[in-house]
Amino acid sequence: MTRSIRPDAVLVQAVIAGALSFAHLHDLASAAGQDGWKAWAYPISVDLLLVAAWRRLRNTGPSRLAWSWFLIALVASLGANVATAGFLDLQHPPAWLRFGVAGWPALAFLGGTLLAHGSTPPVSTVAPEAAPITEPEPVTTVHTPEPAVEPDPLPAVEPTPALPEAPATPAVVAPAPLVAHARKVADDHQTRTGTPIDVDTLRARLGVPPAMADAIAAQLT
Repeated sequence: MTRSIRPDAVLVQAVIAGALSFAHLHDLASAAGQDGWKAWAYPISVDLLLVAAWRRLRNTGPSRLAWSWFLIALVASLGANVATAGFLDLQHPPAWLRFGVAGWPALAFLGGTLLAHGSTPPVSTVAPEAAPITEPEPVTTVHTPEPAVEPDPLPAVEPTPALPEAPATPAVVAPAPLVAHARKVADDHQTRTGTPIDVDTLRARLGVPPAMADAIAAQLT
């Protein structure tokens, strides 16, 4: 199956512009006294330096070195196009033009060498390893009930039988996993609001009875 070849307008424009710039550089070098193959080598040298600087900008990012040589090659190419448009008498070229054309090979060689062998800082693509997140181990706190304080006996007028001692109310001890979970809830509340969590909010978040919430709050302090 044959495919039809459709010309690309951008590619055609690039070919035309490159051919005109190439011809202008050749004419300028020939007018400055460079005859034969030397006049054809000048436009190749300018265009190669321009491409090398642009490739350095694309591969390693913007740098002062690449931008400097890109502008030098661009000025050389643009200057040749303007000079051949009648702004200079190419039949009697000025001395500075002969000097510039004669010194261009050394300048282009220096620029190409620096662009090809210039050192660039290596870019590290390995992401640093994240430090493992370790959760604090839950602290088990044993709540010791305080001894009941007996009231002072009243003076007896007549002997009365002693009242039986009321049994002490057993203290509520929260299990360690529940305390660890409550500590995470309290830390999250502290981070979001900037204030410590109160007992009512803790009880509502955990869904435990008031006595259990009080015991957990006591263990968190």
